[in-house]
Amino acid sequence: MSFQAFVLRKDGEQFSAGVETLTESDLPPGDVTIRVAWSCVNFKDGLATARESNVVRNYPMIPGVDLAGTVESSTDSRFVKGQPVIVTGYDLGINHFGGYSELARIPADWVAPLPDGMSPKEAMALGTAGFTAALSIEAMERMGLNRENGTVIVTGATGGVGSTAVSMLAGRGYTVAGSTGKAAEHTFLRDLGATEVLTREEVSAESRRVMETERWAAAVDPVGGATTAYLARTVKYGGSIALSGLTGGNQLNTTVYPFILRGVNLLGIESVWTPMAERIRLWQRMATDLKPAGLLDSIAVETDLDGVAQATATILKGGVRGRVLIRVGG
Repeated sequence: MSFQAFVLRKDGEQFSAGVETLTESDLPPGDVTIRVAWSCVNFKDGLATARESNVVRNYPMIPGVDLAGTVESSTDSRFVKGQPVIVTGYDLGINHFGGYSELARIPADWVAPLPDGMSPKEAMALGTAGFTAALSIEAMERMGLNRENGTVIVTGATGGVGSTAVSMLAGRGYTVAGSTGKAAEHTFLRDLGATEVLTREEVSAESRRVMETERWAAAVDPVGGATTAYLARTVKYGGSIALSGLTGGNQLNTTVYPFILRGVNLLGIESVWTPMAERIRLWQRMATDLKPAGLLDSIAVETDLDGVAQATATILKGGVRGRVLIRVGG
């Protein structure tokens, strides 16, 4: 059986990236063969498709760290033909052929059933970015965050993690502020539920003060760098910073004072190797109380396999608003 896939190839200085026709014999070993319907674009996909990639370990490679579709065949009794499933994270699209392919063969332990109340398209409108946002919100709530604590700020709010976090938080009744470096996107953020929009400069400015006026109940932070330092200085007593990214830099220049005088919690958010039981439970929340309103209309845009190269290049330049869906099959 032949199928279409977006394939990266590299041999010395020779690099290519484009749609090719493959056969099932080209697929890697795995327990579950999936007919892929949808994938999406994450920042990691942009890194993977770059000529000088620092994340792909072996070539050829089919990128795409997320996929949703139906089981074509399975040697594992947990999955049956026709069953809707999702795969996010693990080594998908990095060290194992990923979601930008009409067929994928995956280890069974990486595969999760699609929860009731969610379509494959909606699942990929969330993808790893939405899963990271949900992990962030749940971690902050576990540390005591509630609606009465005050405003929750989301940094990098027009990106994948940020936009889904804004919408999820607003849907749960939180007062939400968003920060962005894109002046033209303030209306977009307000439409998602943000009641206040800050500029990138406001949340990344350096300060000689070790702490500033308490302002935020908590923060979803996929940015890192100077922005995380700002948050440490301004989050309220007992508040949390859920840190999941480094688009603003991988260095954190701060002091211990916010943590030992205000009890600020710095929560590391890791989505790639989340245990399957927790993963399934959280996807069920993402299909119910954490499902963003108007997900497909307000947050996501779509393209196909021919549009992967442009979409992944754009996300590396910070040019993506919300989520980009990849229509793979059908």
